[in-house]
Amino acid sequence: MSNLKKNLSLVKEKIASRPVTIIAASKTYSLKEIKALYQLGITDFGENRAEDLLTRKQHLKDLAINWHFIGHLQSNKVKTIINEIDYLHSLDRINLAKEINKRLLKPLKCFIQINVFKEKNKSGVYLEELEDFLTSLKKYDKIEIVGFMALGVYHDLSKTKTVFETLLALKNKTLYPELSMGMSADYELALQYQATFIRLGRLLVGSNYE
Repeated sequence: MSNLKKNLSLVKEKIASRPVTIIAASKTYSLKEIKALYQLGITDFGENRAEDLLTRKQHLKDLAINWHFIGHLQSNKVKTIINEIDYLHSLDRINLAKEINKRLLKPLKCFIQINVFKEKNKSGVYLEELEDFLTSLKKYDKIEIVGFMALGVYHDLSKTKTVFETLLALKNKTLYPELSMGMSADYELALQYQATFIRLGRLLVGSNYE
């Protein structure tokens, strides 16, 4: 815990004056660590499992937290989670959009997840399918698309750079304002390509960050 304030300060130095929201990817955080981050000004927290988000939200209901769902969302989990979050970062298929729109009580800010290299172990819309995907989404009035999300390529900064370049090009083409990209290992690269949301895990609370 003693390193938390220092680590957060170092990240903020890298962000500088950029309009970037830090999402604390809290799946490995204790409730004590989440509360400490909140006291340091972090109000956005992300979970990639529906059950974990619901549990943590209940325990932390006295805090004004913005909750982000950042993992792959199964259609059968939509009804339990979709009205409990402020952002969804992983919209990747039309049948999911249909289920979300049916269950939503009010509009929800959503990122479209893009799979630039068609990696089999990742979800996401392929680039050649994106135009049709965007057209199909227009019928779902409660889904508010705010931008694009992508994951970097594990242990390959060159391909990760291509991913971030691609998302920036999509942002400029479509004029959606937000880009959710960059995690602990590659957030500095993401910042170079105008990321507006970065998702940081143990980097914030670990003792080895320099």
